[in-house]
Amino acid sequence: MVYGQDIHWSQFNDNPIFQNPANTGEFNGDTRFIGNFRDQWRSVSVPFQTFNVCVDRKAKHFNYGLFMFHDQAGDGTLKTIEAMVTLSKTFKITPDSLHVVTGGINLGINHRQVNTDAFYFDSQYNGYIFNPLLPTNETFQTDRKTNANLGVGAQYGLNISSRHYLKVGLSAFNLNQPNQGFYQDVIKRDLRWVWQVKYSQAINARWDILPSLQYSKQGTYDELMLGSSVRYYLPGSNRNYIHKALLAGVWSRARDAQILSVGCEYKDWFVGLSYDINTSKLVPASKARGGFEIAVRYIMYRFKPKRIDHRVCPDFI
Repeated sequence: MVYGQDIHWSQFNDNPIFQNPANTGEFNGDTRFIGNFRDQWRSVSVPFQTFNVCVDRKAKHFNYGLFMFHDQAGDGTLKTIEAMVTLSKTFKITPDSLHVVTGGINLGINHRQVNTDAFYFDSQYNGYIFNPLLPTNETFQTDRKTNANLGVGAQYGLNISSRHYLKVGLSAFNLNQPNQGFYQDVIKRDLRWVWQVKYSQAINARWDILPSLQYSKQGTYDELMLGSSVRYYLPGSNRNYIHKALLAGVWSRARDAQILSVGCEYKDWFVGLSYDINTSKLVPASKARGGFEIAVRYIMYRFKPKRIDHRVCPDFI
């Protein structure tokens, strides 16, 4: 049997659609592009590498988007490729949009494959040496699986200002529990539940504090992420629209790692870097080295030309 769990990110706030489909279109602008890359366990084994891209847009009635990730892990090069379309809609609780509720859904495919020829089995040990020419005595039904996948989410937002807000969300993924087993047995993919809280508060004209929390649970596995970033507006920045700002944060993944992050916002761009310092029982092998992660975001604004209903021609007399 092959059991597994979904991928995770240290910069979870910078991969919002993977966190909750209700985050689709949840930004200031018209179109958002996001790319994420994670490299971990390079000091322990073959590096685990994950790459993610997504794009989402705002529309009149519904927000929509698309995201895809590619994950590769272990000696058997276990690959997971997932491509999802996502929709969301926001409902105003109050006319001034101070209180809003957003619902979202994503639907797509999940493909997993593994290179079984790269594995070693006990039956290939003849009592003296390992002989890769001996039969493995393992019968894989297949070395790849492709399934449909479904997820939903909801989020409440308290929007006091662009620098003062609260977001609380809950999402559930793998609702159809697709079969991911490579043997004849049916191995259902467990539901993944994600609960997140994000808060922003302006301390003064130059500084914001951005604490957040994410708790996820999938089968017998759970993960708690807690921490905060601070944002410093550089001189010349507009207070309503971030032109130039620096960010730094400290995060903790319970029983696993401490995470340091830095970031930079410049006009429509954001770049964030983070590094996991491993503190789990794997420290003797990892030597406290965990994973490196980078996030890039670009937001596009639709140009709206000024409308001129009429022109007044000069009267030369």
